[in-house]
Amino acid sequence: MATIKIRFRIPSVTAKEGTLAYRVIHKKEVRQLSSGYRVFQKEWDSVRSEVCIPPEASTSRKIYLEELKASIFRDMAILDEIVCGLECTGREYTAGDVLRKFCAYPAGGFISFADSLIAGLRNIGRERTAEKYTTVLNSFMRFMAGRGDISLDKVDSVLMMEYEMYLKSCGICPNSTSFYMRGLRAVYKRAVDSGLTVQREPFRHVFTGICKTAKRAVPLSVIRRIRDLDLASAPTLDYARDLFMFSFYTRGMSFVDIAFLKKTDLKNGVLTYRRHKTGQQLFVKWEKPMQEILEKYNTDKTPYLLPVIRHAGQDEIKQYRNASHLVNAKLKKLGTLLGLSIPLTMYVARHGWASIAHSKNIPVSTISEALGHDSENTTRIYLASLDASVVDEANSIILKSL
Repeated sequence: MATIKIRFRIPSVTAKEGTLAYRVIHKKEVRQLSSGYRVFQKEWDSVRSEVCIPPEASTSRKIYLEELKASIFRDMAILDEIVCGLECTGREYTAGDVLRKFCAYPAGGFISFADSLIAGLRNIGRERTAEKYTTVLNSFMRFMAGRGDISLDKVDSVLMMEYEMYLKSCGICPNSTSFYMRGLRAVYKRAVDSGLTVQREPFRHVFTGICKTAKRAVPLSVIRRIRDLDLASAPTLDYARDLFMFSFYTRGMSFVDIAFLKKTDLKNGVLTYRRHKTGQQLFVKWEKPMQEILEKYNTDKTPYLLPVIRHAGQDEIKQYRNASHLVNAKLKKLGTLLGLSIPLTMYVARHGWASIAHSKNIPVSTISEALGHDSENTTRIYLASLDASVVDEANSIILKSL
C-alpha cells in the first residue's frame, strides 16, 4: 500500500520560506508533488511533520497558518482516499497514478491549484501578481459556475475556446479577453512546471495578443479644464480630480504607486519611489502644484503621503482597490460632465502626459525615462545614460504650460 508523507524543503537562505511537498512512496517508486504552500522553518514541526504556529506570529500570520493546516489536512485525506480506492480495485498502480488522480480530483483541480498559487504569491509579498491572477480566476469561475472545479488534465483547447466565446458574449473587448487568457496560461504553465500535468497547449486556438486601441489621451486644454473645475460642493469628485492631477503632475504616476507613497519618500525637494509594476526606481522633482494638493489633506495619522490608504496596517490592498474603484468611477462622471469622448480614468493622466510631452517636441527617449518604461531592453540600455535633470526639465515645461 502506498505511503503518503508531507516534506518540508529547507530553503537555501535561512530568512526565506521553504516549500511543502506531498511525497508518495509505493513499491520503491517515489514521486513528489509541490503543494504550492510555503512556511518558514520555525513554522514547521519536523517531528510531527505538520505546520506549527509560533507564539510571536502576527494575527494575520496565525490565520494564514490555521488555514494552511486545514488545507493540508484536506489534501492528505484526499490522497488517503485515492490510495484506498486504488487498493480496492486489486489492480497494479504506481505512485504516479496516485498523484495524477489527486490532480484530477475536484479539490486538486485547476481552480484549486490557482487558489493555492495566489495564496503563495501573497505570502511572499507579490501582491500585484496575486491581484492579477485573482481577477483572472474570478472571471474563469463565473464561466465555470455550476460545473465546479476541473481536472488539470481536462484543461484543453475546447474549454478555452468555450471560455473565449463566453467572454465575447459578456461584451468583453479583445484586449481584456487576451488579458484573461494570458493570466490563465501563466497559471497553467506553473502547473506544468510543477509536474501536475503535461503541456497540452490549451491556448493555441484563442487570442492572446494585443490589439491596437483608440488613444486614451486628452490635450492640454482638457487637462486645464479638469484642473480649473470648481468642485467645492462635491468633495468626492474633488478628491478624484486631485489624484488625477497629482498623477499628471508626477509624469503619469500610476494609481498604485500614488497610493503607497510614503512621507519619507519626499526629501530635499525630490520624490523617490519604485514602480510596483517593474520595481524600477524613479525620481520626481517636487513642484508647487504637487504641494498644493498635498496641503489640502490631513494625513497626520498615517505614514502615507496622500489619503488613499487611510488606515495603515489594516488590509491595505483592499483599501487601495476600493479607492481605485471610487476614483475611477468619479473620474468617469467628471468626464461625462465635461463632454469628453473617452472615459476619464487615472490612466488618461499617464497617457495624456506622454502625448502632451511628445507634442512639445520632448524626445521619445526622455518620455520613456519619465514614465519608467522598461519593456524593451535596447531602449533601457540607451536610456540608462539619461540625466534625471533632463526628465525633470521635461516635467517643468509641461507644468508651466498649464
